[in-house]
Amino acid sequence: MESPFIVITKILSTAAIPLIVFAIVVVAAVRKVKVYEEFVEGAKEGFTTAVRIIPYLVAMLVAIGMFRASGAMDILTTAIRPAMDAIGFPSELLPLAIVRNLSGSGSLGLMTDIMRTHGPDSFMGRLAGAMMGSHETTFYVLAVYFGAVNIRKTRHAALAGIFSDVVALIMSVILVRWLFP
Repeated sequence: MESPFIVITKILSTAAIPLIVFAIVVVAAVRKVKVYEEFVEGAKEGFTTAVRIIPYLVAMLVAIGMFRASGAMDILTTAIRPAMDAIGFPSELLPLAIVRNLSGSGSLGLMTDIMRTHGPDSFMGRLAGAMMGSHETTFYVLAVYFGAVNIRKTRHAALAGIFSDVVALIMSVILVRWLFP
């Protein structure tokens, strides 16, 4: 028998997106907003933004590819592994913790491999999912989005992003261990 927490989580995760879409349409109708026209206008702005960020996106993807191909990922993972083992963090998830800061699609690929290997309902699968949901692609955001709007001084944003990623990593481990014993 499943715990009440898991049952409630399944119900909420199934209903969340339809309820959000329904709420948006209801609020728009009450406020007499033309939903379709606003959606099309937002899509136009999104396309313009996408075209503007392409050079920054290409640069970031090349940098990530070079980082992984050069062996720097393996060196960094090996250097961090003893500290992670000491706090009980599975070393198999270190590449995901590192790549998540750099690339959403790269980390999604790593998470998919973890899910295939360990299963989505395993500790590793749940922790990988929690990490994906709680971490931000900090360096991707700094390179692509900040670059697209010409923000050059990112020191404080980088420190805040790294700090929040470390807190998210720690809380992911704590919460998954607590909620799924």
